[in-house]
This record gives sequence, structure tokens and C-alpha cells, in this order.
Amino acid sequence: MIIFENVEYTYPNGFKALSSINLEIKDGELVALMGENGAGKTTLLKHLNGLLKPSSGRVIVNGVDTRHATVASLSRDVGIVFQNAEDMFFSPTVWEEISFALHNFGYQEEVIKKRVGWALKFMELEDYRDKSPFLLSGGEKKRLALAIVLAWSPKIVALDEPTVGQDVLQKEKMIQIIRQANQQGKTIIISSHDVEFIADLQPRIILMSKGKIIKDGYAEEVLTDLSLLKECRLIPPQMVSLTYELGFLGIKPHLGQPEDIALEIIRRLR
Repeated sequence: MIIFENVEYTYPNGFKALSSINLEIKDGELVALMGENGAGKTTLLKHLNGLLKPSSGRVIVNGVDTRHATVASLSRDVGIVFQNAEDMFFSPTVWEEISFALHNFGYQEEVIKKRVGWALKFMELEDYRDKSPFLLSGGEKKRLALAIVLAWSPKIVALDEPTVGQDVLQKEKMIQIIRQANQQGKTIIISSHDVEFIADLQPRIILMSKGKIIKDGYAEEVLTDLSLLKECRLIPPQMVSLTYELGFLGIKPHLGQPEDIALEIIRRLR
């Protein structure tokens, strides 16, 4: 369970990034944080493992008040994949990068080998195991950052803009990874501007603007509210835009597969 109680956060330069945040995320939920640049999404994510502490209010993660816990202790249960993957790198090789946290958490060498090997294969990075992380492409760096976190299997996985630098096939792979991790009982929290990606996942959506939560609902409800999306400077998913244009047929805006919408059009034209 993750609980935000009246959380406010102001950066040292005086910018108030979070205001009156009250939020509960249950174990095993799939949640997306959405909103314009500067809405407070990344700031909220950084409160999960204590990288940032509330200016007022409190954040409770698995019963622990983050104000009184270290980043190291919180990170065992909370893994964050940053938008800029390079922020997570400092080891000379991909293999050492993934194994570093496992060594710190005290895993046995045999377990480390198995977990690193699994992560490399799962994220399709086996050919780069002895390469410098800084020489990877943007998409490969993003996958390495996720591999680092998945290798130690935290209960909560937070992803900041996971589709940046990913092509269509890698986005599909990312969806599979997220769904699989969620089905295994992990709580997944995603910060993203990619409405098509989020529409495919259909998670619970926390819509943010100017440091506040302005809507909390599921994808079908939030992503079909065109005025709300416009307020948050988000482009509606293609299927929502299409069904909106088909309103003259009596079709309401909704998320759906192209074939389902085609069948709906045929039924109404008969």
C-alpha cells in the first residue's frame, strides 16, 4: 500500500511542485500518472523511495513513513527507472551495472548470475553484456535501466517515461513486460505522455496539472474526456478521436480496437 497524505513539496528555488496530494495505491495496482510538463509527475515518483521528502504531509510505503527511512532501505521494495537512463549508470559494463544492486542487497553469487542472465535475456541485451552502458543507443539504455530494477524484483516498480527512445516493437515488448510484472503481483506506476501506450495498457490514471491531482479514474473514463485532456495538454488517443468524429452516428467516444469500431459502424449503418 502506498499512501500520500496532504503532501506538499517545494523545491529549494521556491517552485511548488506538489500541492495537497492525497492518494492511495493498493498492492498490485497498475497506475499511470499523466499531465503536462511540470505537472508534478516525476516529483511524485521520487517520493516513493525517499529521493525527495515531503515539505509537509507524509508518504507511507508498505507501512514505512519515508521521512524516517533511507533511500537504500526503501529501494529494496521500490525500484525507479528514471526518464534519463544514464542517471542510473556508473559501472564499466552492462553486466556489472545490473549486478551492482544485487551485490548491495546481499544476494549470493550464484543467484546474481542467474538474475543478471535472466534480465539480459528478457530485455534483449545479451549481446551487450560486456559493453559500456554509455555506448548503448537511447532505447537500449532505457531497457538496461529497466533490467537493473527488474533483476532485484522490487514489490513496486516506477517507470518515468518508459517509451522514450523506443520503437513500435519495443513499445509492444514494454507493454508485455509491464503486464507480466503486474500479473506477478507487482505494483506498477508509470509516468508518461504517451497516450497511445497508456490507452493500450488501460490502467488506473492519475491526471495531474500544476502539482495537483485533478482526476483519478480508469482509462476509459479519463482518456475519453476531451475537455479534461485539453486542459492537461494531452492529445486524445486515436481511437477516441475517431469515435468522437463518428458522433453523428450515435457513437460515443471510447477506447476500442479498430475492428470493434468497424463492426459498430457497420451495425449502425444497416
